[in-house]
Amino acid sequence: MKARRAARPPQQPMRIERLSVQNYRALQAIDLMDLRPLTVLLGPNGSGKSTIFDVLSFLSECFTDGLRRAWDRRGRFRELRTRGRSGPIVFELQYQEDPADAPATYHLEIDETSRGEPVVAVEWLKWRRVGPNEAGAPYKILSYKNGKGWVISGKRPERDDRKVQQPLDSPETLAVSTLGQLQNNPRVVALRRFISNWYISYLSAADARDQSEAGAHEHLSKTGDNLANVIQFLKERHPQLLDQIFETLRCRVPRIEAVRSEATRDGKLLLLIKDAPFTDPILARFASDGTLKMLAYLVVLLDPEPPPFIGIEEPENYLHPRLLPELGEECRRATERSQLLVTTHSPFFLDAVRADEIRILHRDEQGFTQVTRASDIRGIPEFIANGASLGKLWLEGYFGVGDPLVRAGAPGDAGR
Repeated sequence: MKARRAARPPQQPMRIERLSVQNYRALQAIDLMDLRPLTVLLGPNGSGKSTIFDVLSFLSECFTDGLRRAWDRRGRFRELRTRGRSGPIVFELQYQEDPADAPATYHLEIDETSRGEPVVAVEWLKWRRVGPNEAGAPYKILSYKNGKGWVISGKRPERDDRKVQQPLDSPETLAVSTLGQLQNNPRVVALRRFISNWYISYLSAADARDQSEAGAHEHLSKTGDNLANVIQFLKERHPQLLDQIFETLRCRVPRIEAVRSEATRDGKLLLLIKDAPFTDPILARFASDGTLKMLAYLVVLLDPEPPPFIGIEEPENYLHPRLLPELGEECRRATERSQLLVTTHSPFFLDAVRADEIRILHRDEQGFTQVTRASDIRGIPEFIANGASLGKLWLEGYFGVGDPLVRAGAPGDAGR
């Protein structure tokens, strides 16, 4: 059985408030500010939506698998650094750990040695207490360069507390990943746990059909290849939640009567889906792509111990358009426990979100990704106030920069 995610305080999930990236592929300099509990990325193919997802996946892999493996998987600096640019790749993450404190900021710069090896050139964490006697700017409680640096320990570290020098094993080691395993650094522990537990979905109906080794798994993998194992876990440990998932699935796919997992004699686990008109269930590999993807989304969104952050790419693939507003509402309900980032090309999904939750991506004349918030586009708030649909406004070209046929002009110029 897979390890349980560490429990988080129930009052409010940690969430990202701002993500800044420099020198990462087409993201030469991008700043996603004021991220919402549900944020939707919209834009033409090639605008940078998948690259933002890959940034989040890269950061999470750095913490779970190590920098070098995440680096090698993506072709190293040759493929990762923005074309024609020099200098390190820079990530900066502003996040809210506790509503009682100010947002913290994590800064990471990754460079390459002359031998082509990755190195953590700069890494720091800023934090500030909030209270009647607290004032001033956030201060560093961790600071490292090339494997050497210090950390201020304690649950409520003060600006003038002792800086503990703790050299790392290697310049490619992330300080937060290493020191976040020591309980005397609770602020660093919280950040490490937060990033390590992100769920960046690459769900595939083909993978969900795979037969897996028998055994219960608590959480769905990024590809969904252990869907049968998670169904088994929910049946054993959370049967009422599994009933809720099946009832929701039956509302979306009316002929589905039941879903179950069944072990074979050779130690494999089969996912079986029963159609109401028939006596015998069918194997998942013969079920529709849409049925499997909807089931997988429900398993993720209703996870009894959900990840703090969930990323979903283009949920409209294989789903009937009329199901997308329902899925959008399911995503919104999930924000009570997790933060969600979704990419989409679907006007039907857009109708389930608000203009301030939409970020529209496009490439400028130099080929670099730029971002615009839908609620900042001229005329959009007025259209919405008068009952217009976000999906229709997008289809009719009123977003401008989100239209692949628009080559120039300011946001909102199209459709006028």
